[in-house]
Amino acid sequence: MMPTSVRAGQPIAMVVFNGNCADAMRYYAQTLSGEIKLMQFVGETPMADQMPTEFADKVMYSQIQFADGTWLYGCDCAPHIPYEGIKAVTLVLEFDTVEEAEMLFNEFAEGGEVEVPFAPAPWAKAFGMVTDKFGVSWAVNGLLPRSGGIGEAS
Repeated sequence: MMPTSVRAGQPIAMVVFNGNCADAMRYYAQTLSGEIKLMQFVGETPMADQMPTEFADKVMYSQIQFADGTWLYGCDCAPHIPYEGIKAVTLVLEFDTVEEAEMLFNEFAEGGEVEVPFAPAPWAKAFGMVTDKFGVSWAVNGLLPRSGGIGEAS
């Protein structure tokens, strides 16, 4: 019998990369002022002998913790699974000021691709969407209303 309700834990994004997870996670830790709590490489695990030797330096599992207690996880795509890119997921960042949001947006735009230019939006003083140089899609909000009313931030 299935339970009628389950207390869910906090959803945590786990981004799967195409061999550049270590670089991406170091970049996010630095850029977003987080701390890498774990970066485990395939060659350091009991599974190392089951993987191709060229996969030994790829990330099996990694975690970044941010000052507010939130997390971002990452790994490299397993060698037996065809990598199809990061699709249909956008990570959202919210900032208390437009200036902070714009600074981060511009950082992610370097080497990446702007999907929606950073500009005023109905739900925030400013908003933009960018795919960074690692292929991760970000939506960046600056100064959201705290009352929850759409349009109150403008």
